[in-house]
Amino acid sequence: MDTILVTGGCGYIGAHTIVDLVEHGYEVVCVDNNSRSSKQILEGVQKITGHPIINYQTDLCDYNATCELFEKHEVNGIIHFAAFKSVEESVQFPLLYFHNNLVSQINILRCAETFVIPNFVFSSSCSVYGNADTIPVREETILKKAESPYGRTKQMGEDMITDIATTSAMRFILLRYFNPVGAHPSAIIGEVPYGRPSNLIPGITQFAAGKLPALKVYGNDYPTRDGTCIRDFIHVCDIAHAHTLAMDNLVNNKNKTNCEIMNLGTGVGVTVLEAIHAFEKVTGRKLAYSIDERRPGDVVAVYANNDKAKSILNWTPAFGLEDMMRTAWEWELALSKTP
Repeated sequence: MDTILVTGGCGYIGAHTIVDLVEHGYEVVCVDNNSRSSKQILEGVQKITGHPIINYQTDLCDYNATCELFEKHEVNGIIHFAAFKSVEESVQFPLLYFHNNLVSQINILRCAETFVIPNFVFSSSCSVYGNADTIPVREETILKKAESPYGRTKQMGEDMITDIATTSAMRFILLRYFNPVGAHPSAIIGEVPYGRPSNLIPGITQFAAGKLPALKVYGNDYPTRDGTCIRDFIHVCDIAHAHTLAMDNLVNNKNKTNCEIMNLGTGVGVTVLEAIHAFEKVTGRKLAYSIDERRPGDVVAVYANNDKAKSILNWTPAFGLEDMMRTAWEWELALSKTP
């Protein structure tokens, strides 16, 4: 049974991926300094899977401390989630994002080389495409200027790995997520709120639950069908399962090259207003949103061509937009009941 080190495993996508890995026979070691997460989410993971997960509260920006993880555990693969992820915050504090996201990645890659870890899955983002000339975007689409420092750290993170892959014995898969939403169907784990949400769906659910005073739509004058930004919303459990399939691919040495890049999205573009209306339909709650100015760092429209992940990983999204909204709302209701 292979052991996988999951960095940022107490985070939103990380926790759901740990569930999927365990359910498909992997052992998991988690590392998360919990600066933007809670180790309590692993109690939910254990409740779902029946397996306790160890977490090391290690700061991956500390190289020596990171090396100690590999001295304690013999791992066969790494899934690297750990990163700050707010587009809006990255615009305000770019150095914070460059330091945290890039130094931690450098350290985990150095350790992977030193301890001869053969398999590496990297958490990337559709933000690497910037304002693409054509959509849906393919993995071969020329990357435009990133619209935020967060997006730039993902571009640089990808470049770092593709350069290393030219000389390394490691095998890599880089997964470009589109917009992860929803929660585990059990409503036992989901996205834990930290501060004011910068993403649309947590903003919707918190507003509907009375936790936020306002729901703002940032811009209605974009060149789209209703004037609001277009995104590709993908259920977090679908993204989680793709990581298990990616690790299976690497462990079984099925990569055609030692570095593959794949989009993870539904392939369907949804406007902000369409997402709001889908939530209203599922819950029966009318949302009194307001229109505000455009937000710095937001791209106009992006959605995926996901043929490559379907072909190579045999991956197909199982959850539709209404499922995403329903599970997000059920998770929000579960949070509201938590003392």
